[in-house]
Amino acid sequence: MKTGIGVVGVVGAGAMGRGIAQIAAQAGYNVLLFDVQADAAEKARQLIEEQWQKMLNKEKLSEEEYQDALECLQVVENLQGLADCDLVIEAIVEKLEAKRGLFQQLDGILSEFCILATNTSSLSVTAIATGSKWPERVAGLHFFNPVPLMKVVEVINGLLTGESVAQKLVDFSKRVGHLPVRARDTPGFIVNHAGRGYGTEALRILQENVASFRQIDQIMREAAGFKLGPFELLDLTGLDVSHPVMEAIYHQYYEEPRYRPSVITAQRLHAGVLGRKSGRGFYAYATHEADETEAEVGPAWSGSVWIDRGNPQATAVLTDLFEQCGAEIETGDRPSGTALCIVSPDGEDVSTCVVNACLDARRTLGIDSLLDCKGHISLMTNPATDVDIALQCQSLLRRGGLGVSLIQDSAGFVVQRILATIINIACDIVQQGICSPADLDKAVVLGLAYPMGPLAWGDKLGASRILLVLRNLLDSTGDPRYRPSPWLVRRAQLGLSLLHVPGQMLDQVTQ
Repeated sequence: MKTGIGVVGVVGAGAMGRGIAQIAAQAGYNVLLFDVQADAAEKARQLIEEQWQKMLNKEKLSEEEYQDALECLQVVENLQGLADCDLVIEAIVEKLEAKRGLFQQLDGILSEFCILATNTSSLSVTAIATGSKWPERVAGLHFFNPVPLMKVVEVINGLLTGESVAQKLVDFSKRVGHLPVRARDTPGFIVNHAGRGYGTEALRILQENVASFRQIDQIMREAAGFKLGPFELLDLTGLDVSHPVMEAIYHQYYEEPRYRPSVITAQRLHAGVLGRKSGRGFYAYATHEADETEAEVGPAWSGSVWIDRGNPQATAVLTDLFEQCGAEIETGDRPSGTALCIVSPDGEDVSTCVVNACLDARRTLGIDSLLDCKGHISLMTNPATDVDIALQCQSLLRRGGLGVSLIQDSAGFVVQRILATIINIACDIVQQGICSPADLDKAVVLGLAYPMGPLAWGDKLGASRILLVLRNLLDSTGDPRYRPSPWLVRRAQLGLSLLHVPGQMLDQVTQ
């Protein structure tokens, strides 16, 4: 029995298979590339060689490395050509029966010690492994597109996967220059599972008419630091890809409310409004339509400002904010009869604050202070807010040099709802033992390009504060999508980190 991997077979010469073959050959593995479509593997080889030539020209490969890589990559004309492989990675069509059928065919060709890896992004590794006589040698090896640039790979244990198999795939991943993260065989694995909160909660906010999609994108970019807003990301991915994934994960988890899809994307998918690929999505691309700009506001609020002290973490932040804008701050326990009243609830809406504090609804607005009012400010009205007062407050806040989005009343604003959802889903992933906390955060940062890992974000903002946001959202809406994960609840109660786990975790992904 061979103890290491020397010859790697790649079945499927599309974008994923081509990328896997490229990095494996660059790493010095002998790579055999096969595709059932005539000439597809040869065309893929040519494209890979063109990439290497570009890398050589840019001095990202030496002449010796270039020649070695060329020698390592070969095309085979049939599956029998893979007989000597130590590892075969399938990157074929995302259909269960096709993958099972391939593994059944390979059973009669490969040695029983050859590892079979599936690059599936959404199917069960355990279900795919039933196509092999030796399910213990089958595992998931999920790369992300484009493979040479996306440096994370999920190593997924099926129910019957042998531990030595997973470890060899970890070693293989490191040698090809990628960061392996370990996961159990669950819908979405790590990255696609952890990514559910960003888009689905943004769609929920849009569906509730709290803010426009442009406002939501701007808030998440400028306040929370995401490279793309959720609707820009949906347009980039394409609803023909993203909406079916939303539905698949939702149904695979037996209608778990946290992953509930949106009627908005379903309707747009039916209409063919897919995003960049169709020339029109949430944004227009084919017509080069100019982005909408917020209407100019009139004069700034010139009266005094009273800041509610119900949220101690927000008081100092909001006081500094309004002082920088040149406002006169009232310091009494109650506002004067003419003061602009500012509240900053965590997970509640402005209307609730008005009632609880007995404030004048006409003069009361809310500001999200979760991220210390940096980058962008979310200014929230209530149904009784005087429109002129709201616009004057917006104008006043713009003096501080930040963007200000005026949005409708909502439990949890925009940033609070989306970040709390992301953090809560991440907490539940580690609660279920799908992966380690460290692997989750690494995978999300590399696979989704989030500003930081969800668990690290929860630690930075405070587990207790995120728990408060979620509990208030749950109380306000009655929607079980906001029920807090036990991982979050217990660590918030004990003052423990969400990311850094003391001692040895039980129920690791390798069991």
